[in-house]
Amino acid sequence: MIDCHREGDLWVVTLNRPDKANSLTAAMLERLTDIVMEATVDPHIKALVLTGAGDKVFSAGADLDEARAGLATSPLWEQVSGGIAALPCLTIAALNGTLAGGAFGMALACDLRLAVPDARFFYPVAKLGFLPQPSDPGRLVALMGPARAKLLLMGGQKLTADEAYAFGLVDRITLPEHLMDQARHLAADALAGKPEVLQRIKEMCGGR
Repeated sequence: MIDCHREGDLWVVTLNRPDKANSLTAAMLERLTDIVMEATVDPHIKALVLTGAGDKVFSAGADLDEARAGLATSPLWEQVSGGIAALPCLTIAALNGTLAGGAFGMALACDLRLAVPDARFFYPVAKLGFLPQPSDPGRLVALMGPARAKLLLMGGQKLTADEAYAFGLVDRITLPEHLMDQARHLAADALAGKPEVLQRIKEMCGGR
């Protein structure tokens, strides 16, 4: 349910559960953590692209059955997003559709975010009675400002792709058929560079 393939120094990681809106189980989060750990110690990795299978949803967040059993508040979410944020390479979230709930963390932890025009963005923790994952509000504020972060987290608003772009949540909007090509295009300079230089640039930019 998590696919990972390597194209030279580029890793492509895909949430592959389209029949369940790519909702995430504990096993999937553990697999993501393992992949990120593998990437961290790979001296050759220069870029990682995170995307979803299907043409409507990047991820609906936690699997509903597992969320009711406690997954919604699991530390696994923070392990995944923290691991992605700590990667020394360029990280790109290629959002093939809607981004919701706990899945926000892994996209926010990436350096860049691309989205298709029909993508929607919502994080309805307030009405569900949960706190967001610990690092998510700070990353949202860094991208969008405090009021717009509250618009999502407290106001429960669903943003369109155009709104997300205008607010700074996503960096580019691209047609679905061009999404992965655009991600590879954005990774091209990193792939031509040296891992140690990429790491230093990322440190100079303040990381994620």
